[in-house]
Amino acid sequence: MLENKIRTQEEISTYLRELKKWMAEEDAPAEEMAAFFTKRLDTYEDVHLGNWGELYAHIADFFDGGLDLLLDIGCGTGLELESIYRRFPAAKVTGIDLSSHMLAKAREKFQNRAFRAIEADYFTYPLPAGAFDAALSFETLHHFPYERKGEIYKKLFHTLKNGGYYIECDYVACCQEEEDLCRERCRRARAKGSLPENVWIHIDTPLTMEHQLELMRNAGFQNARVLHQNCGTVLFRAEKYI
Repeated sequence: MLENKIRTQEEISTYLRELKKWMAEEDAPAEEMAAFFTKRLDTYEDVHLGNWGELYAHIADFFDGGLDLLLDIGCGTGLELESIYRRFPAAKVTGIDLSSHMLAKAREKFQNRAFRAIEADYFTYPLPAGAFDAALSFETLHHFPYERKGEIYKKLFHTLKNGGYYIECDYVACCQEEEDLCRERCRRARAKGSLPENVWIHIDTPLTMEHQLELMRNAGFQNARVLHQNCGTVLFRAEKYI
């Protein structure tokens, strides 16, 4: 069973000092999202497993039994789906991602599973109403601001069946100060890279846990709550009942 690790106030203070120091020294321009991941394809899995290996291995434990139809947004190479298919070998999964190169790896990995890969922006791709038992996002939504996250939560609510649920594992801000610092860094990096607002960029803009839950509830979800917390990584669940 995964153990919770919640930072103390002293640990938060230390973390914020280190974050501010790093931001003061970091001056790289922003990179377009798909290009960022394509450039790092060879190291992507090692980096992600190094940071969240235990959560990747156990993510399926947080799903209800009998999972059939799953939507995975920002699925990348499908690291989280290895756990899903171990527990639910017959599950039918639709994975959406911007990177054709990452999806190619996922298709190869799950060629003997019911896996449908869609190369698209999940903010704009049309999702059918009431189509999925559950939806999942794993370390993808922390790249987007408050307003846009509200949009995707509404889409996820729309595409879930009545009685369905959404699982999210993501990086959250420890407090409003971190949220503000990251938003300002994003603004600077976008300007330095001369990238317009309609281009997705790979810059972390995490929200506080309270803002995450607020947006889920505003989208219509009920019983939005935290299932697990490991410092800045939080696992959420929200349910649809209409």
